Amino acid sequence: MRDAEAVGADAPYHIAIITAETAAFPDMQHFLAPRFQPALAQTEKQIQAVADDPDIRAVLFDLDSVGREPSEAMELLQEIRQARNDLVIVAITRSNSRTIPLKASQAGADEFFLAPLDFQELQIVLARAIEKRGLQVEGQRLVEQAESKSAFCGLIGGSEAMQRVYQAIQAVADSNTTVVLRGESGTGKELIANAIVQTGNRRDKPYICLNCSAIPESLIESELFGYEKGAFTGAESAKAGLIEAAHGGTLFLDEITTLDHSLQSKLLRVLQERTVQRVGGRSAKKIDFRLIAATNDDLEELVRQGRFREDLYYRINVVPIFVPPLRDRDGDLPLLADHFLRTYCAANNKTLKQLAPEALEILEDYSWPGNVRELENVVQRLVLMSGSSNIRASHLPQQLLQSSVAGQESILIPEEGVDFDAEMERIELAYLAAALRRTGGRKTAAAALLHIDPQRMKYLCRKRKLAADG
Repeated sequence: MRDAEAVGADAPYHIAIITAETAAFPDMQHFLAPRFQPALAQTEKQIQAVADDPDIRAVLFDLDSVGREPSEAMELLQEIRQARNDLVIVAITRSNSRTIPLKASQAGADEFFLAPLDFQELQIVLARAIEKRGLQVEGQRLVEQAESKSAFCGLIGGSEAMQRVYQAIQAVADSNTTVVLRGESGTGKELIANAIVQTGNRRDKPYICLNCSAIPESLIESELFGYEKGAFTGAESAKAGLIEAAHGGTLFLDEITTLDHSLQSKLLRVLQERTVQRVGGRSAKKIDFRLIAATNDDLEELVRQGRFREDLYYRINVVPIFVPPLRDRDGDLPLLADHFLRTYCAANNKTLKQLAPEALEILEDYSWPGNVRELENVVQRLVLMSGSSNIRASHLPQQLLQSSVAGQESILIPEEGVDFDAEMERIELAYLAAALRRTGGRKTAAAALLHIDPQRMKYLCRKRKLAADG
């Protein structure tokens, strides 16, 4: 009892016991007092009241007494978990089935006990779990608070690098100046373009987006500029292009450097004259739009190579906004990871998952060549593939583990630890065997290869029972 009392506060924890075994409740109530104040929940109405009561900190769930099939109990457990992520849920059963603990964990149970219960152990485990969950909930609240302070028009990040981006967005939002967003692939340039539009005076006007690299060269001209009837085979009627569709609003051209020279020239004319002429057309139409371009290429280098028109470069590079890679956004990764966890857990109807400290350390140690997009994909995969609500280092993709110092340490020393002496023996045996194979079984040559004394080599071979020629 002293252990349990040392973990929590003096006031008793309010908990609920879901069981059909009414006769067992008084004994459970007695053995759990005074640290816990249990309430019995049997009916659907009582169970709903448990889920609605914010004072209830934990639920002891008797899996054997709910429904006719085990699956019914698991469904109810999952419903309670989805309704209350802050609850500690302890599943109890008399069954020795190996699959029940796994299913209960996947449904949202935090702890699992076999009946008959060891109430002293239950009290200690339950008190510690409630205390831990309380800290997690408070931590989550602080993260959400920090995220709300670090969010801007759908962008998340409180780092100095992102604060500079936010300031740039606000500075250009209401102007008609052409903006070019520059940064590596996956940094969120399209989100920044959207933020410029949403905070500007054209927010209620058309917003047209085009990824120039996603459309074949043979089609992109007609997509951008439109065409008149009969302009080419298949043009059975006239069609306005995306530039016309953006009239009064904003045109966002992603990967603008993939346009060929002919289209670069035509786009330059549109920007200079503020008119657009359809393919096959004879007259130009006056157009009012604001251009936002984006690229992950080195524009200056492309200009030097002659792959991007210098005059178009000066026309679009009026206000460049450099979007920082994730590795340069100090402190933003935990906010982004938490945001994606909540997003994809909700989208897939899964219990909210959390990153264990060692897993977060590995994520922060990784260089993220694919930037925020790569992080989002990794988190989405973890939500779908990890059966645990607590994502540990062992759940992370192998390339992350191998690419970070923290990851390599987690591979070297797993969570359960290692038998150091056994590992040293294994390594010693591996080196001895490899040296003997390399030297055709000659101990003296093997000793030289390992930079050890020949006598020591002979001793180690006898110790490890390795046959050799001498």
